[in-house]
Amino acid sequence: MSDTKSVLPYGSWPSPIEADDAARGDALLEWVGFLGDDVCWTEVLPEEDGRSGLMRRTADGVEEVLPPGWDVRTRVIEYGGRPWLALSGRAADGLVFTHGPDQRLHRWRPGSDPVPLSPPGAWPGELRYADFAVHGDEIWCLREAVADDTARTARRHLVAVPLDGSAAEDPSRVRELAATHHFMTGPRIEPGGDRVAWLGWDHPDMPWDTTRLMVAAVLPDGTLGAPAVRMGGEGEAVTQADWATDGSGTLYAVSDPDGWWNVHAVGRDGGTRSLCPRPEEFGEALWRIGLRWCLPLLDGTLAVIHGVGERRLGILGADGVLTDFADPATEWHFAATDGRRIAAVASSPGRRRTVVLADPADGSVRTVRAPSSEGRSLPSDAPAPDADGAASYARTPAPDAYATTPYRRTYRGDDGEPVHVHVYPPHHPEFTGPGDELPPYLVLAHGGPTSRSHLVLNQEISYFTSRGIGVVDVQYGGSTGYGRAYRERLRHRWGLTDVQDCATAARGLIAEGLADPDRIAIRGGSAGGWTAVASIAAEPGLYRAAAVYYPVLDPVSWREETHDFESRYLDGLIGPWPDTADRYAHQSPLREADRIRTPFVLLQGLDDTVCPPAQAERLLQKIDPDTVPYRCLTFEGEGHGFRRSATVAASLRAELRLYADALGFTPAAASSSSPS
Repeated sequence: MSDTKSVLPYGSWPSPIEADDAARGDALLEWVGFLGDDVCWTEVLPEEDGRSGLMRRTADGVEEVLPPGWDVRTRVIEYGGRPWLALSGRAADGLVFTHGPDQRLHRWRPGSDPVPLSPPGAWPGELRYADFAVHGDEIWCLREAVADDTARTARRHLVAVPLDGSAAEDPSRVRELAATHHFMTGPRIEPGGDRVAWLGWDHPDMPWDTTRLMVAAVLPDGTLGAPAVRMGGEGEAVTQADWATDGSGTLYAVSDPDGWWNVHAVGRDGGTRSLCPRPEEFGEALWRIGLRWCLPLLDGTLAVIHGVGERRLGILGADGVLTDFADPATEWHFAATDGRRIAAVASSPGRRRTVVLADPADGSVRTVRAPSSEGRSLPSDAPAPDADGAASYARTPAPDAYATTPYRRTYRGDDGEPVHVHVYPPHHPEFTGPGDELPPYLVLAHGGPTSRSHLVLNQEISYFTSRGIGVVDVQYGGSTGYGRAYRERLRHRWGLTDVQDCATAARGLIAEGLADPDRIAIRGGSAGGWTAVASIAAEPGLYRAAAVYYPVLDPVSWREETHDFESRYLDGLIGPWPDTADRYAHQSPLREADRIRTPFVLLQGLDDTVCPPAQAERLLQKIDPDTVPYRCLTFEGEGHGFRRSATVAASLRAELRLYADALGFTPAAASSSSPS
């Protein structure tokens, strides 16, 4: 490559990152844990229709733990949860897991095929299991029973399933332990087995609004005593709890009584003490059952994941001193521990998702599963990591050289409130734009909306930035990572605050001379799809195109159409129904949809139970195709969040075509987009 960059119009730069590469490029690595000494994780395999394989690193490379074809995935609350657990510290004892197609609980031992532990439901997927703990010769876990495949009606219990498989044919062998709330996490059993803890909450609360930490005695016959609330309550959300390992009876809880998710010690007497009070988050919104950010270690310290707008891994000592690992990763997910070491998925602006193993004893962070330049699937004959923890095949993945360097920025809205954003400028090592031209920009509205996105190396974003299209990822009011007060900015204002904050971000870039005011588009999925449609209706002069993925659009019907977990979500986002029916009408993106003139592409999975296709259809009914150019692509077999490579690639190609037409550039032909 030459040191002198060639000049080409923004949007037309040749890029080696094609849609198929972007669809495969960022491995979806989740649910890390230990099987004996081996670090294992689940990995979505798009080339196998999104099957989730359980993987591990051995001396011979990366391999699947289970025999071919098993899908380690649970559908509890539709967003899923922790789907597997090793039965002990010995690999020979095997593990338990939920199998995706039938949602039954299975046991696997090395050298054998998995066998079912739980009975079949009345139909595949009726009974779902997640978030496991071992108690004697039983597995204790959360069980969800749904009425049909729409999951609009469900019941949840903590249950005990025999490890001998006797319940596979005899449902009466499954013991119900507790049902304190409509929603619960799985059990956390105290070392020694005397007590068990879990979290619970009820409609209309979501788990970031109000939850309660429950504790019950484990009686000699294996039943539970009367549960008692130990922390949480109105306006306080406990998002995780785990027992100390030293037998002290201390229960560590991540909760936000002071407006930030901090770590607290809960004593036997019920007293609580904040261990490291800081205006930063030591937890996240509990969208998936079994997530952990605070891990008690055998030496009495805590491994914690913390930060504001990012997440670092640190060790919290008994004296309250917090020491971070000297590692560049700015996001840590799906953490697990064997009591000594911490395994997790880590990433940063310079590194895609990677499974790593951190050792507090020497401060090292070793790569276990590095990103592959070939896409999501790591070859089974890939070499083991070298002494520096990086496998030779992954030292310089070619597409990553075309990734931009993102940065954080905070703008101020008209009301003076901060709006946090991640800016991904256009970047190509060989090309630059003309001196008299400003680049087009995509405003990205994340899903949730009570969620956040991560400032990390992202192949899907690189697909656009390497072509000369900037991306601004908006952490609009309501996003997590900035404390409860920032989350609460969206309360009763969904469709208003998010729309205003996205516009503030776009205008901030324009005011700084970074973006072409005539070439701004917006994209988003799920709740971000709501924001995208509401934005092109509210700001027709700002946005010239929109990409809308599996959106929520009609809040009134969505309350009845969506799954149980989110069926009362709108009470907080808009207001209680029907008392605030006027808000539902005013804040719906459909309110002025017939006035939309901005071209858009709509992308929808036909098996989506979270945002059913009927939501998208209601938008199209209000659009005049002779006035508004639009495309609608639907995908059989896809649910909420696309899992198949072909679907993701087709969607990205449709987006690029839309932006080229609406923002006025000519993309480079695919045949010319190879590195020089």
